[in-house]
Amino acid sequence: MTASTGEQDVIDILTTDHQEVLALVSQIPAADAGQRRDMIDTVIAELMRHSIAEEMYVYPAMREHLADGDSHVQHDIQEHQELEEVMKELEGVDTADPRFLETLARLEAVLRDHVSDEESEQFPMLRAQLPREQLVKIGSKVEAAKKAAPTRPHPAAPHSELFHKLVGPGVGMVDRLRDKLTGRQNSV
Repeated sequence: MTASTGEQDVIDILTTDHQEVLALVSQIPAADAGQRRDMIDTVIAELMRHSIAEEMYVYPAMREHLADGDSHVQHDIQEHQELEEVMKELEGVDTADPRFLETLARLEAVLRDHVSDEESEQFPMLRAQLPREQLVKIGSKVEAAKKAAPTRPHPAAPHSELFHKLVGPGVGMVDRLRDKLTGRQNSV
């Protein structure tokens, strides 16, 4: 888990993110309508930060160091796009509407598939290819990226490292300002 320096590597960080978000998603159906909105807003914000950080720093490493890395990244980006589209739907559905739970179930299904691919295949391969120091360094970059990343889905935005590095911090700032002004939950 942690090295003698106390620093987590990127795989530990992302795996923890997965566990926390999946746990929160599983609690939403039993919550009342008001709690559901806060919980799904938190899930959306956490997933957006996580996916953007992956696209900025993890996917380039996968492309460079994994056999068939481009194919893995393309698959993951397609899942990120699908997740963003479902999250955008969830933002517009009243939490008391039966469609909310149906849409939430779709989000959970895509998310579980994505997590399974990463944790059972991609992360072990990445860990086998990169020294721990490099994984810790990527982890630090991922943590920094999550602080500046958008907190709302933008399904029309490109899933590119360059876009996220150049435009993402501005979009993230606007999202966090909107969150603050509307009282929207954006963190666990």
